[in-house]
Amino acid sequence: MTPKVLLLDLDGVLRRFGSDDAIEDAHGLPRGRLAEVAFGLAGPALVGADTDAAWRALVRGRLVADGLSADVARSAVAAWSRVGELVPEAIALVRRVRCRVAVLTNATDRLPVDLARLGLDREVDAVVSSAVIGAVKPAPEAYLRALDLLGVEAADVVFCDDKAENAAGARAVGIDGVHTPDYPALEAAVADRGLLGPLLLVLHDRDEAVAAARELADGGWAPALVHKDLLAGEDDVEDADWVVELATGPDGRSAHRHRDLLETVADRVDGFVTD
Repeated sequence: MTPKVLLLDLDGVLRRFGSDDAIEDAHGLPRGRLAEVAFGLAGPALVGADTDAAWRALVRGRLVADGLSADVARSAVAAWSRVGELVPEAIALVRRVRCRVAVLTNATDRLPVDLARLGLDREVDAVVSSAVIGAVKPAPEAYLRALDLLGVEAADVVFCDDKAENAAGARAVGIDGVHTPDYPALEAAVADRGLLGPLLLVLHDRDEAVAAARELADGGWAPALVHKDLLAGEDDVEDADWVVELATGPDGRSAHRHRDLLETVADRVDGFVTD
């Protein structure tokens, strides 16, 4: 059954941060210390029991206790508190998905500000924050409360997270949890669940399309249906192209997993591939 909701982790899936090394080097801190201190003190803020501002004040205080001056600690935490950047490939994928897309993230009450600055609040249908629901992944309550807020059953959701333990936590409550440590894994998870629709091999000539469809079908592609289609930007039926519709590749998995192979076919027959 095709999922009704694609539920995504934020950091490591849709958003990324650069290394902290330069920040720590510039402030005389051992590498890894900022994350160690910050995440060690984040618990209350992540469940809404404390504010983001109070949490970062605690981090500054711990760094001062480590021997930094107050000014250096303030500068280090300010630099570490950058908003990050969106993963462009993942955002492009979100725009292609044929279902509702929501985010489930362990975050503080600063999350709405970050989402607005990144523009991510305009890319997804809903956001569920641990600071609002009072539970963090991978606790079962985090997923169950997210399902309740989204108004869906566990069986209707696929959840992707870059941390294996969070994907396992989703599976424990009946959600299709998938460990997606990088973009290729994310795209494969989405494609394999039928959320991207078919790939289209586009040609200008009907006979060429029929011949290409026959070749692809013989090679195990399916359904290799040929029809005429108006693509984006075309508004005259006379401009319509012939397309070969492909849902699965030679191994029975999503055609999107074999896009590179289909691109070589397209180059040979003077066509192109789109979805």
